[in-house]
Amino acid sequence: MRTSTSLCPCRHRERRLAFVTEMSGGSTCVIIPTFNEAENLPRAVEQVRRFAPEVHVLVVDDASPDGTGDIADDMAARDSAVHVLHRSGKAGLGAAYLAGFDWALERGFDVVVEMDADGSHRAEDLPRLLEALTDADVVLGSRWVPGGQVVNWPRSREVLSRGGNLYTRLALGIPLRDATGGFRAFRADVLRSIALDDVASQGYCFQVDLAWRAVQRGFRVKEVPITFVEREIGTSKMSRSIVAEALWRVTQWGAAHRWEQVRRIRRRST
Repeated sequence: MRTSTSLCPCRHRERRLAFVTEMSGGSTCVIIPTFNEAENLPRAVEQVRRFAPEVHVLVVDDASPDGTGDIADDMAARDSAVHVLHRSGKAGLGAAYLAGFDWALERGFDVVVEMDADGSHRAEDLPRLLEALTDADVVLGSRWVPGGQVVNWPRSREVLSRGGNLYTRLALGIPLRDATGGFRAFRADVLRSIALDDVASQGYCFQVDLAWRAVQRGFRVKEVPITFVEREIGTSKMSRSIVAEALWRVTQWGAAHRWEQVRRIRRRST
């Protein structure tokens, strides 16, 4: 019988993920918020467990009427590394992630990952995010750095995302090329130190808010390229109100930041 390491890529991947998990700081929890993702969730969780078998998965379900929560419960019953947090109703992406952060931090996870359920975030990119934590505190999966790309997006969506990120860089003075992306990994100490209790933003704005807070506090924020794939099943949760909130809040934060810089200059000159 032939034996060859090339015939067992799964074993190589498991050894590599064990090393990556150890180097990135220990136990990892991938948070997947859901609302009406019954068709997408099983594959999303299966892919995470396939490409990152050392991590745990927390599904945060906002009382999905399509039975997503029940499906998550069934998966958790079969796999001890899958967990479910049920919430009483739809309260937004930001609130779901904050609840998931609290759950993971209370249980002592060292690394916390944000990931969508709809297949837009590929599980095969997850090891790259975790590996990058060896010399970073926050790792952003980026569509707009060299090597990053989007699949099946209309031109209008790409222009909106690129334009929003350019505006964010200019308004806040941060070097991040994809501050609005939702596939990212945090060291637990970062989440403990950035005042999550007063985060009230949602959607794109929630992601900018967390990245902005991490940069302001001097944490090492690194971007790695990912491939973002437009969902095939279900409808996007993005809306005009989410985009408008992001524009308004980023403008406010940028104005306050610039004013504080002016005040510091004035104090030093007097």
